[in-house]
Amino acid sequence: MLLQRTLTALLLAPLAILLILWPPTTVFAPIVAAAFLAALWEWTRLSGLKNYALRGGLLAAAAVLFAWLWWARDSAAWPVLIGIGVLWWALVCVWLNHFAFGAAPTRENRLIKLGAGALVIIPAWVAALSIHRGQPHGHWWTFLALAIVWAADIGAYFSGRTFGKRKLAPTISPGKTWAGVYGAFVAGALVAGVGGWLLEVRGGNLAGLVGLSVVTVVASIVGDLLESLMKRHAAVKDSGNLFPGHGGLLDRLDSVFAALPVFAAGKLLLGL
Repeated sequence: MLLQRTLTALLLAPLAILLILWPPTTVFAPIVAAAFLAALWEWTRLSGLKNYALRGGLLAAAAVLFAWLWWARDSAAWPVLIGIGVLWWALVCVWLNHFAFGAAPTRENRLIKLGAGALVIIPAWVAALSIHRGQPHGHWWTFLALAIVWAADIGAYFSGRTFGKRKLAPTISPGKTWAGVYGAFVAGALVAGVGGWLLEVRGGNLAGLVGLSVVTVVASIVGDLLESLMKRHAAVKDSGNLFPGHGGLLDRLDSVFAALPVFAAGKLLLGL
């Protein structure tokens, strides 16, 4: 499984980096929208919605909303949605402490999970584009935000396998350990420090960026745990089978969805 995951990552990573660094934001926006809508499709399945027509209708509505948000990209809607995204992930921490909430396959719980999906996907899309279109070096800042998450994931995996004993959230994700969390912090901070230096961030701002990386990694872990909670409720192993060894698109983006609003908000607060 490790070999399969590594080979898949080696094939996907260059494409992902190219799609971040090469296109202007006007091209980047629909590419990210398509990926996020595909993840939303998987989320509707985990939410318990089985009607394909309804699921397709929700995706169409989300696509229209993305188009409107792009049209309103210079309005107050964008920073407000980023703030909502940050607050949402703080609220998710409460949900994770109440595993049974939303577990029963009722109409009300399905609606709650569909609403949660909107709060997962939409602020993340706005945050990604907000970072990408920022000047100067917006493309590279977007890459740094994702590189922090990727490094944290790798650091957590190897640190957890080597030192992991105490479980982080055994009911939700038995494989995650506190040692993995610490490894994620170290890896994310190292990438943030090097990346910030290359982006000419110095002094207190560089220290602030390293601190932001820690908060971003915390958010990425919360995002991962929320998707694990959804899969536990739905009694499935993966959100899909798009990528060999990696599951579905939602399995690859769960951490990113949580990290992006937090990183975007922190970047704004630091004035970077």
